[in-house]
Amino acid sequence: MPTVLIIDDNPAVGTALDVLLGMHEIAVRTAESPEAGLAALDADDIDLVIQDMNFRADTTSGEEGIALFRAIRARHPDLPIILLTAWTHLDTAVELAKAGAADYLAKPWDDRKLLAQVENLLELSAASREVARLQGQRRRVHRQLEERYDLCGLVFASDAMARVVELAGQVARADVPVLICGPNGSGKEKLAQIIQANSPVRDGPFVTLNCGALPSELIEAELFGSEPGAYTGAIRAREGKFEASDGGTLFLDEIGNLPPAGQMKLLRVLETGRFERLGSNRERQVKVRVVSATNADLPAMIAEGRFREDLYYRLNTIQVEIPPLAARSDDILPLARHFLHALGDSKRMAEDAERALKAHAWPGNVRELRNTLQRASLLARGDAIHAADLGLPVAARASAASNDEPDRAEIEAVLARNGGVMAQAAAELGLSRQALYRRLDRLGIKRD
Repeated sequence: MPTVLIIDDNPAVGTALDVLLGMHEIAVRTAESPEAGLAALDADDIDLVIQDMNFRADTTSGEEGIALFRAIRARHPDLPIILLTAWTHLDTAVELAKAGAADYLAKPWDDRKLLAQVENLLELSAASREVARLQGQRRRVHRQLEERYDLCGLVFASDAMARVVELAGQVARADVPVLICGPNGSGKEKLAQIIQANSPVRDGPFVTLNCGALPSELIEAELFGSEPGAYTGAIRAREGKFEASDGGTLFLDEIGNLPPAGQMKLLRVLETGRFERLGSNRERQVKVRVVSATNADLPAMIAEGRFREDLYYRLNTIQVEIPPLAARSDDILPLARHFLHALGDSKRMAEDAERALKAHAWPGNVRELRNTLQRASLLARGDAIHAADLGLPVAARASAASNDEPDRAEIEAVLARNGGVMAQAAAELGLSRQALYRRLDRLGIKRD
C-alpha cells in the first residue's frame, strides 16, 4: 500500500486527508511541524509528501514552507511533493513547482482534484522507482563486469550487451576458435579485442584482416605470406597474418568472403597449426587464437556450396551474437555522448536530438551513429546539437513536431478537461510540468 506523508500544523487537515485517501487504500502519516515531517521521512518509507506552506499562526510569508521543501528535496531529490497553500501565496507555490514540486493546490482543496493528483503521482512514482531499480541493477552488472574483465573501453548500457560481454569474457579463457556474428558496424572487432584482452594470449599481438576488403587472389597471400615470384608483383618475401599473430590473436572479419582455396588452407591451419607461404614448400608452425566474424548467413552459404561446412564447424566452436543497435536502444544515448566526448566537443544534445536518435532505426548500427555525431558536431551552431543537425530522416519530423506547440485554446481546453490538475494536463499535451508552466506564462493564461 502506498504511503503519503501530510505535513501541516492543523490536525484537521491531516484527519481530512487521512479519511479521503484511506477510502482509496492509500496509507497516511501525519506530522504537524517541519522537524516532525523530516523525522517521519527518515523513519518511514514515504511515497509522496503533501506539505503546508506556513506552520505558525502569526506567519503568512511561506518561508517555512520554502525551507521545508528545499530540505526534503535535498534529502530525497526524486520524492514527489504537493504544496498546499492559501491563494495569497500561489506565486510562491508556482516558483517551487518550477523548482521541482509535483504541483500545488489551494486551500480549501477540491477532493476530486487532490485525489486524482495523488493517484497520478503515486503511479508515476512507482514507475520511477522501478526504472531506478532497473538502472541500479544495470549499474551493478556493469560494475561487476568491469571488475572481472578488461572491457577495452566498450560503452554500453543495455542488458543485451551485458550478456554478450559476459559470454565474451567467459569464452576468452578457452583456447578455441570463436565466431562473432552480427550486422555491419555493430562492434564485432571491439568484441574480438575484448576476447583477446581477457585471454591467456593477452600479451601477444592482435592482428586483423578484413577478408572482404581484398581481391580474392590476394587473400591467401595476406593470410599465409608469399615468396618472391609467387604471383605477379611479388618481388620479395612477405610475412602473412598468421606469422604476424603468432603467440596472439588473429581476427578475420567478413570470413564469409574467403575464397574456396583460402577456406581449405585455413581449415588445415586451424587443425594443425601448420601452413606454407604461397610459392614455398616449407611448412611453418604457429600458435594462433583465431576469432572470426561475419554478417553473412553461413549456413545458407553452406547449402549453396559457397562455404565449407567443416570449416564452419571448426570456426564455430563458440558463437557470439551481437544484436543490431536498434535492438539495444538503451545503448544509443550513452554511445552518442561517448562519441561527442571523444571528439573533444563541448556541445550538448538537445531533447529533440535525443528523441531523433532514439527514433532512428540505425541500419548502419554503431558505425552510423558515430558518423552521425561527427557530422552533427561540425554542422551544429551554438552549444547544442538539435535534431535538424543530425541529418536523419526522422530528425526533420522530430524538429517539426517540437515546433508544433499547442495553442492557447488547446491548452485551456486540456486544463478544463483535467480539472486544472497540472500533471494530468501536461501528460495529455505531451509536455513536462515545467514546459507547461512556461507556456502558461508566455500565453498569459491565469493559473487558478
